[in-house]
Formats: sequence, C-alpha cells, structure tokens
Amino acid sequence: MWRRRFVALAALALGTALIIPATTVSAFNADTKVTVGSPTTPFSQNKQNEPAVAIDANHPNILVAGANEEIDMEACNAGDPTTCPFTPGVGSSGVYFSFDSGDTWTQPTYTGWTARGCTGPAACSPTVGPIGTLPWYYENGLVSDGDPAMTFGPKPDANGHFAWANGSRLYYGNLTANFPTSPAFKGFEAIGVSRTDDVQAAANGDKNAWKRPVLISKQSSATFSDKDQVWADNAARSPFFGNVYVCYAAFRGQEKGHALPAPLQVAVSRDGGDTWTLHQISAAADNSQRNPMDGCTIRTDSHGNAYVFGVGTLSSGQHQPVEFMTKSSNGGANWGSPVAVTGPLSRAGEFDAEQGSFVEDGIAGARNDIAFAPSVDIANGAPTGTDATNRIVMSYVAGTTASPHVEFTESASGGRSWSAVRHIETAGDNGFYSAPAISPSGTDVYVVYNAFTTPFRDNTTDPRSLLGVVLHADVGSGGTGAFSSLHRGTPGDPRGSSANALDSEFLGDYVYAAATRTYGAAVWNDARNAADCPAIDAWRAFLEGGTSATRPAPASDCPANFGNSDIYGGTYADPTP
Repeated sequence: MWRRRFVALAALALGTALIIPATTVSAFNADTKVTVGSPTTPFSQNKQNEPAVAIDANHPNILVAGANEEIDMEACNAGDPTTCPFTPGVGSSGVYFSFDSGDTWTQPTYTGWTARGCTGPAACSPTVGPIGTLPWYYENGLVSDGDPAMTFGPKPDANGHFAWANGSRLYYGNLTANFPTSPAFKGFEAIGVSRTDDVQAAANGDKNAWKRPVLISKQSSATFSDKDQVWADNAARSPFFGNVYVCYAAFRGQEKGHALPAPLQVAVSRDGGDTWTLHQISAAADNSQRNPMDGCTIRTDSHGNAYVFGVGTLSSGQHQPVEFMTKSSNGGANWGSPVAVTGPLSRAGEFDAEQGSFVEDGIAGARNDIAFAPSVDIANGAPTGTDATNRIVMSYVAGTTASPHVEFTESASGGRSWSAVRHIETAGDNGFYSAPAISPSGTDVYVVYNAFTTPFRDNTTDPRSLLGVVLHADVGSGGTGAFSSLHRGTPGDPRGSSANALDSEFLGDYVYAAATRTYGAAVWNDARNAADCPAIDAWRAFLEGGTSATRPAPASDCPANFGNSDIYGGTYADPTP
C-alpha cells in the first residue's frame, strides 16, 4: 500500500495522470444488472438509461437506483409499426432497490397508467395496470417523466425534529408532466419529488409506502424545468441537518430554439419535503450573450454549508463555459454569487444538426449535452459528521473529439482553492459521462465513467464500442492519489441503443456513484445486450444526408433485442483498507 502511494505521489509531482492496471478487488458484486425487470424485447419497453444511485448513510447496506424506464411504453408495432412513441400519460421514472449492499437488485411493480400490454398490431389503448415506475402520478393528474435523482435523509418526527433514530426518508426527484386529460400545472415540465419512509415495503410493491408527489418548481405557461438533482443534509452535526435541496434549470421556452433565459433554481425544504421555497441562484441568460447555467449538482458539508455546482458562462460575451460554484452558509436562505472553479472548458464531440446536439462516438450518435457539467461529492462524515474532512471532489468530461478526457479536481478548503485538473481515464478510453464519490470519512475516492473505445465514426456501418469503468484512489495527506481500475464492464455497440424517434442512439445524460466508509457503488449505461440493426443504421445515415432509405419497422426489420440498453452497476470494497 505504501509503495503504491509513493508511486502515485511521484507521478502527480511530475504532472502526469497515472492509471494503475486493474487488481484483484473484494467486491459485493462487481458487475450486475440493476434494471432487472427490463425485458429483452420489444423496443422501447427494453430501453433504460440515465441512471442514479443513493445509499442510506445510516443503513449502508440499503441502496436505491433510478433510471429513465420505458418498461410500460407501447411497442413499436402497436399501430404504425415504424413509430415508437412515448405513450401519452405513461410514466418513465424507474426505481430499483438493493438490501445487500448492491449484490442483488429488485424492481417493484405498482399500479398506474400503463401501455405494457400494447404490443400490437392494434393501436395502443393504455389502461390502469402494472407499472415499473413511481406510483401515484396518474392518480394525481401527473406523469413521472425521468431525469431521476435521489437521496436519503433523516425522517422528521411529529414535531418536525430530524433524527436518524426516527428512521430514514428517501427522496426521489424527477421531471413531471401533466396527464393528457387533466393538467395539474402550467408549462411543459415541472419538478416533482416523491418520498418514502419504508423502503422495504416500497421494494415489495406497496404503493402506499410512497407519499403523493409534491410539485416544487415555479411554473409559467412556457416553463420547461429540467435536469434536476436532489440532496439531503445527512450529517447529524450540521445545524441544518434534515434540510433537502433540489437544483434544476428553468428553461423559459419549452427548451426549443431560443429557449432562454434559463436561470438555475434551488428549492429548499425544511420540513421533510412537505413545503419548499425557491431561490434563483444564477442570472437569466440570453443565448445570444451567455450560455445558461446547467447540469447542476448539489451537496452539503458537515458544517451545513450547501454547495451548488454547474456549467455555464459567468458574464455576457463570454461564450466558453466554466465549472462554477455557489454556496449558502445559512441553510439555503441566501446564496452567494457564482464563482468559477475551473475552465474555460471545451465540449468534446461534433455538432449533429439532425438531432441538434453534440455527439462523441459518430454521426447519429448518443448526445453528450452535459458531459462537461460537474459531478461532485463531499466527505461530510455522514451519518454523524464527526469524522468529516469535507474534501470536495469533482469529475467531468472535456476535451476534443479525438481526446475526450475524464477530468478530476478537488478542494480541501471549502471550494476556495482547487487542485490542478488531471486526466484520469484509462488509456484508449474516450470519456462520455463521469461521476465521483468520496467516502464520508474522506479516505477513498471512486469514479465511474462511460467510455467509447472506438474513434469518432463518420458513418453508421462501422462498429462502435461503449463500456462502463470504475476507478479508485486513496486519499492521503497530499490529497487524492493515483487512480487504479477496479472494473471494466462488458463492451456493447451503442448503435443498438435508440431514441424513440429512431433517428439516433440514446444513452441519456448521467452516470452516478456513491460511497460508504467501506465500499463504493457505481451505475452506468450499458449496451452489451443491445443488437445493432442494419436497417436502422441505413435510416440514420439517410437522415444525416446519405443514400435514400426507407423508415424501418423495428419489430420486423431488426433483431429482437434492438434498443435493449440497460443499467449495470457494481459495488466495490475499499481495496486498501
């Protein structure tokens, strides 16, 4: 162990990024399917992406994961077999539980508005029936709409006092749409928060274990709230223990064309999620002058300081973005001005005009809209906070199309100063999305990232490769040491993933990590079970300006497991205790 740390520090002194080859590591389950309810066919019921994971700090064997989940959507061959729509009114916020530190996972089944039985050839007629997503949305005139974010905090007692002795409360934030026939709010997308105090009952399919969703965003007729993240102050020594924070971007134009201004918002709850107050923490940008703040992450330290991080430009006319931070020292009542942490940044990839997004792996590829946004964690000593170092770790992906780097930086001073940014990806990996986690006591850092291992393709016929990677580093007196590879997942071809419109691949916008004192957990997008479809490849090439092709019908023109993207994950014991 000491020799490994010496080599790591020497490498850092030389300014190089040292990645040590994978070693034998004790793991609860290094590589397991999280979306265990996902069928292999048909598309799009077999499509999951954009994962998140959280650990109950007071019961570290309990994990919850979320993903964009389409198990209840209609099959492509229900009605027109060449279309694969999001079925109106059907939710897509999946939830999965583990009670053995991530060794095994379960997906509960509730009841709600579902199109699971719409497998054609008749047009879809959804009904009340089994769902694999959050309950109580349909019954309240709402639709759970993905972008999952979750956290555990303490449960309040009848007098509103927070204590771990009261139990744990799970908060699940997500995008929320109106049910088609009974709109409940203005605008296009809102932010909703679901809660449960009994994860075992929730995992067993008891929808009554969940409270009704609470809408927390301020909506107008043009508001599209997006890219939410949630965090509970979970360190008992904090003066704001039990506070819950949600950050999100408030696009004021349905996220189309000139969808700006788009200020970043933070919602704060001090009563366990019953009520919320909103704070605008960034300027309302105009896209001809400034790029909006986006891709936020929120965390707290053991002193109760709350930190929001995001990516965007801080002044008019400055078009190259930076990672920024804003901080509250009074429980979210007031927030400081955003300050630059690192940058300027370059977004890897090429702009794909057909889908209006940047892509890294090739034309008609998977968008990487916020791959260069910061993912952050803080060693706040939860659940007690007594052994906190409050070290902040940050990871993101930036660079060129040829070299998209997984970047890492950290602060031991509450964000006042930051270490030099260093590349931590394994040689040959083109980073796609990344996320760090630091153990509550600040001794271990884990980073998960998706990577493409093939270069940018200017065609849709050559194979492409995507996999998930998990790294680990010890933290010493000089900071975080060299990263070693804990795990490399099974590669898959991302061409086998798909947007519902069939015009491109789709892998969502996130990966996620969490950590306890003894292990780290990671979840990533995975395409190992997805089959490439040559008819889809030809259609996508045509849309990109290639030879004419006929729009395919996936159920008859593709392998059965086309579109079968999944969420995989792993949990890894500290390799150097």
